Amino acid sequence: MGAALSALNAAAGSKALDRFNLRKPLERAVFQGTKSGFRTLGAANRKFTAIKSSGSPTRPRTASQRAVFDLTPTEDQQMIREITTEFAAEQVRPAAAAADTECAPPAAMLKRVSSELGINVVGIPESLGGLGSERSTTTSVLVAEALSHGDMGLALAAIAPSAVSTAIVLWGDDSQQSTYLPSFVADSSPAAALAVLEPRPLFDPFDLGTRARRSGGGFVLDGVKSLVPLAASAELFVIAADLEGSGPALFIVESDTAGLVIEAEPAMGIRAASLGRILLNNVTVPATALLGEGKAEHYADCIRLGRIGWSSLAVGTAQAVLDYVIPYVNDRVAFGEPVSHRQSVAFMVANIGIELEGMRLATYRAASRAEQGKSFARESAIARRLCSEYGMQIGSNGVQLLGGHGFVKEHPVERWYRNLRAVSIMEGAVLV
Repeated sequence: MGAALSALNAAAGSKALDRFNLRKPLERAVFQGTKSGFRTLGAANRKFTAIKSSGSPTRPRTASQRAVFDLTPTEDQQMIREITTEFAAEQVRPAAAAADTECAPPAAMLKRVSSELGINVVGIPESLGGLGSERSTTTSVLVAEALSHGDMGLALAAIAPSAVSTAIVLWGDDSQQSTYLPSFVADSSPAAALAVLEPRPLFDPFDLGTRARRSGGGFVLDGVKSLVPLAASAELFVIAADLEGSGPALFIVESDTAGLVIEAEPAMGIRAASLGRILLNNVTVPATALLGEGKAEHYADCIRLGRIGWSSLAVGTAQAVLDYVIPYVNDRVAFGEPVSHRQSVAFMVANIGIELEGMRLATYRAASRAEQGKSFARESAIARRLCSEYGMQIGSNGVQLLGGHGFVKEHPVERWYRNLRAVSIMEGAVLV
């Protein structure tokens, strides 16, 4: 979109526009492009073809239960976190500022996330070509946290496709798994996104405006989905819609389906995730598109797992704020001494550390219960509540501690603050 707008603005300086009375039409095009981006049909789609299957869906087994309350990562999880943290520091953070400005993640970086970190295959069982043997909610949380320490927007872009593959692993039938999951374990995995949020105030994911009605042998979807990561490049979506007579349900929709249109939707934060709207106008999908037989408990788990995912993104970004402000306030000298010697500054930094630990523990506990097959509705709600409120406060305090430097793009804290504000409003997009 940025390149297209630059071309239009350059053309606006041509005198030929006045000669042929084209200036007004071009100005309207520039205005509309700036206002809402360019609309496009879904991305050119690969052919998702079912392979020979076993006849029954494959589910990851629940993680082994621990005899005592212990959230310490296993050796394998610790190794994965260290590798991801190193990748975030070397690859993600240096690319974050440009990606935020361009509203698009670097394609090369996303490819490296898939090939080097293997995020897409960790949650897919070995029998389906992946690396997973049991539920990996905690591992996914650690990966999301580590990536968002580099940048939340790029972390969202990196883990968005795994939300779709995870949904199909958890709730897809044998045909859906054999059709779509082989692409996620291939060398070139598809861009994909889970679309739940809608452009309405006080959005409730259990009261959807997007509708699905039965028609012939399939379903027809109508509505709008908002702030969908990788929307313009995605080849596959899992879309939440209210199914008549049943309530909220999830549908697998290929991006080249007739009636599906993508509209750019750059936002205040998480801009690097290439956000967009999905416009659904009489989108017809087959009966096999319904995920999890439309069961209410599957949809509820999807929302709760998504909230745990957003909590993990908030924890990683809040940790980045803390790691940045501590050396800053120690090195920044005012009136002959470091500003950290002032109690108001020291207490604010201490509060960030205290609130961050509460956010992290609540998120880990919710993830641990989810992967063990225990109820986690209460725990996911607590994690989301803490991370929404205190994550935003940590971002604001980070800006405050930097003073005037917190307001300029020379320092990344202003971007982290904008990103953290998304945690309280986002639904879906991630699934752990």
